[in-house]
Amino acid sequence: MMHFALPGRRTRRDTVPLDLRVATFNIRNITDRYEERKPLLGAAFAEINADIIGLQEVIISEGGPDKPRQDDFLAAQLPARQYRSSLSPHETRTYFCNAILSSIGELNAHEQLRLSTGRSAHRVLIQVGTTTFWFVNTHLHHRPLEPEVRKEQAEAICTWMAAAPQADATFIVGDFNTPPHEPAYAVMASAGYRSACREANGAEPAVTWPSGIQAETMDTDGDPNCLDYIWFRGSVSLKKVWIAANQHPPEDPTIYPSDHFAIVADVSVS
Repeated sequence: MMHFALPGRRTRRDTVPLDLRVATFNIRNITDRYEERKPLLGAAFAEINADIIGLQEVIISEGGPDKPRQDDFLAAQLPARQYRSSLSPHETRTYFCNAILSSIGELNAHEQLRLSTGRSAHRVLIQVGTTTFWFVNTHLHHRPLEPEVRKEQAEAICTWMAAAPQADATFIVGDFNTPPHEPAYAVMASAGYRSACREANGAEPAVTWPSGIQAETMDTDGDPNCLDYIWFRGSVSLKKVWIAANQHPPEDPTIYPSDHFAIVADVSVS
């Protein structure tokens, strides 16, 4: 593991809280009527307007001026932010990535953790002034009847982060494919992480997947549930947490920006 020098601690009197908007969004690659939903996806991403966002199912193989990579396409929706893209590809399908788009502070680290079933987690260490935070993005195993695999993957991520250099806060986001009653959820809570939705709103959303999109290629494996989370610990205060990318066009209730909804949180780190 690489280690990085962090800034010296300020006194409480001198500390200025850092306001952030963090988010997670599984964008469902380029399937499910992608050409139709692509403008919806771009508009939803622009409306989220996050300082840092974890994306899952990002395709990076399109290329060319008329078919930009999905991370580049989304970053172009908010050009003033000048997003940096940090990628973590699937072990075998290397065109299929998790991506972190960050637009604030200095990027002091980008590291990857290999998980089972070809999955991964990756993390960036962001420094803004004297404030530092880890932002972790992942996409856990998808088969509904194999919760123990997700439990082992969540344990690996928590162990990885327990050994990370200290920072003021840690965020772990992504598509966990894990309803709140499954063991991977309990793993995160036992490690000291709090779910932003539950903390801010008193409960997890009933559904973050499926959105309601109708397509020949749509995923029907599993029951509708909350699968997506923003977990946090450290010196974090929540201001507002909400579901985004959850609207269909008035004229067509069968199409959404993705088959998942996004989760967005306005927070303060001190």
